[in-house]
Formats: sequence, C-alpha cells, structure tokens
Amino acid sequence: MVQDRTRKIVIIGVLSAISIFLGITRLGFIPWFSGASLTIMQVPVILGAILEGPIVGLVIGLVFGIFSLIQAAVAPTGPADVWFTNPLLSILPRLFIGPIAWLAYRSLKRWKITALLIAGIVGSLANTILVLGMIGLLRFLPWVALPAIILANGLPEAAVSAIIVFAVVSVWQKIERKGKKQGSEL
Repeated sequence: MVQDRTRKIVIIGVLSAISIFLGITRLGFIPWFSGASLTIMQVPVILGAILEGPIVGLVIGLVFGIFSLIQAAVAPTGPADVWFTNPLLSILPRLFIGPIAWLAYRSLKRWKITALLIAGIVGSLANTILVLGMIGLLRFLPWVALPAIILANGLPEAAVSAIIVFAVVSVWQKIERKGKKQGSEL
C-alpha cells in the first residue's frame, strides 16, 4: 500500500516536471501552419492517468493548468495568452483530461493497442474541446470560429497525442515486465 502511494507520488512528480519542462522550453509546442502550433502539453496528464489512474491524471492536469496560468501571466508569447490568466480557462478544463482519458482507456483495456490510441485521442480532444468551450463561454471568440480550430489544431493534436501515448506506454510496460522477470530470478 505504501509502495503504491509512493509510486503514484513519484509518477505525479516526474510527469508534472516533464509538463513544466515542455512548457518552459516550448518543446511542448510543435510548429504548425500559419504561425499556429500543436501542443503536446496534455500528454503527461494522459500518461499519468493511464499508468496510475484518474486521480493521478487529475493532479498532473492541475499542475499543467497552474503552470499555464503562471506562464500566461509572467511570460506570454501571444495576444491570446492573456485569456489564460483566468483560472476558468487555464486550470478548470485541464482537470478533466486525465479522468476522461482514463475512462476511455479502462473501457477498452482488453484491446491494449486500441485502448492506448483512443485514450490519447480522447484525452487530447478533452483538452481542446473544454478549453475552446470555455473560450466560447467567456466570449473571447465567437462560437462559430471554434469548429475550425478543432479541425485545424485539435484533430492533429489528438493524432500526435495518440502516437506518443502508445509509444511511451508500450515501452514503459515492456520495461516493467522485464524488471519483474529479473526481480523474480534473484
């Protein structure tokens, strides 16, 4: 029980640090067309949820959201960053990424590859749709502009997230299985 709790805390710390690192270095943003970029900042949240459950995903999502708020306030990179100083936009939607991705993963777990790919897609789309939904509710952009953003950015981000999630979890689980086999031989 203590080992399980310690593992969850370590996973939260490592994946939160990766999320912050991706944001600070801007490695979490892949250049796209027209000066836009695809984000992979949600990937550590999705990974935490798949590996350790919805609460771990929620906590990493909280760290991602708080970091997003602080970065928007301290080091904005564009005019829309000012919007993210509102915690309803920067924090609230990010709390749901992990639990939603975990739910998708758990419901399809018997089909491992499909479960990982769908969890990556669903977690990423949760981020996109919830953030854009809040942008619409707060009237920062008109509702009619949002579907185009989902198509242009949200769907490619979901595809990239699915690939990264699949690759990372597959390697992680291989390493874990190998470690358990070696541990049982000792």
